[in-house]
Amino acid sequence: MNKSMMKEEVTKHLTENIIPFWKALRDDTYGGYYGYMDYDLNVDKKAEKGCILNSRITWFFANAYILLKDETLLDEARHGYEFLRDHCIDKENGGIFWSMTYDGKPLDTTKHTYNQAFCIYALSSYYDASGDEEALKLAKELQLLIESKCTDEVGYLEAFTKDFQPESNEKLSENGVLAEKTMNTLLHVFEAYTEFYRVSHDEEVGERLKWIMDVFADKVYNPKLKRQEVFFDKNYNTIIDLYSYGHDIETAWLMDRGVEVLGDAHYKEKMSPITETLAENVYKVAFDGHSLANECCKGEVNDHRVWWVQAETVIGFLNEYQKHPQKENFLEASEAEWEFIKEHVIDKRTGSEWFWEVNPDGSPIADRPIVEPWKCPYHNGRMCMEVIRRL
Repeated sequence: MNKSMMKEEVTKHLTENIIPFWKALRDDTYGGYYGYMDYDLNVDKKAEKGCILNSRITWFFANAYILLKDETLLDEARHGYEFLRDHCIDKENGGIFWSMTYDGKPLDTTKHTYNQAFCIYALSSYYDASGDEEALKLAKELQLLIESKCTDEVGYLEAFTKDFQPESNEKLSENGVLAEKTMNTLLHVFEAYTEFYRVSHDEEVGERLKWIMDVFADKVYNPKLKRQEVFFDKNYNTIIDLYSYGHDIETAWLMDRGVEVLGDAHYKEKMSPITETLAENVYKVAFDGHSLANECCKGEVNDHRVWWVQAETVIGFLNEYQKHPQKENFLEASEAEWEFIKEHVIDKRTGSEWFWEVNPDGSPIADRPIVEPWKCPYHNGRMCMEVIRRL
């Protein structure tokens, strides 16, 4: 496949599938977007509305508007923004809740650092799309809140009660461990701060980006195993042997993006060898020529093909090829992954979007929902937009 053909296919998929699908989930009665669609494509209009889901949808429509300049997309972004502003952000204690009832009342009042970050990500992009200063002001308030309430001297803490008392981190722990710090939260604070810095050039945030990169390089990245560790105790000692292929390929390009936005030569020099190694190693260990396995826990590979992992693989491999055009295997891998997504991960049923996960042979794993608090247009929508911008 040539690059222009891939770009064409991805553009068509974004404009004819992903965008209309999410537009159709808009809730004009209670605000935001419907929170759940099951495997059989039934929408539950009374399901909880995840705040991460609504932040990511807002982020998606804001970026789609910036790219495509279609006014209806700005209207969707505004609709998402108003729900975040009016319902999801806690006026009393600050910060954004975990989830709302279908009619916009606080449901799960946990304050999670990861969730604060996604709201900053959405607000920053919405500000870029709309020029609405209020969104930038709210993003700054959340950023200051993360720094004052969700941080210790070694890194970012995870979960809190609604008035910011520490709480155990069930929400971002998996694989039978309870983590006091996670690579995932650190990564997404970095991603949110990158976007906030891009639109504001806030010097304080630029300094935090550097600090996060140091933590990544010195504590999260494992040079011996050429991967990131995933779950940690409070001092960033790893607590499980886990290799998250999807997070490594996502980190590879998000770190490069952060370095580029920051424009600091020292950090480029520090981070580039790490991001290159992450991409190279994932390619070697987890890519089978057409798609990427999920993770390897204590030596056991989970070979399900998860929607977001496939999307990040397209961008991560394309990014590595762009840095080193002589590495044509990365371009080929990115194109092969897109072929796999097109054939197997995109759900061809009318009124659907992407399957949550499929087997290595591409057969869908039934019973996983099409939309729920984590299943959103952020990974696959972003993949489309990145491919369009990069090619």
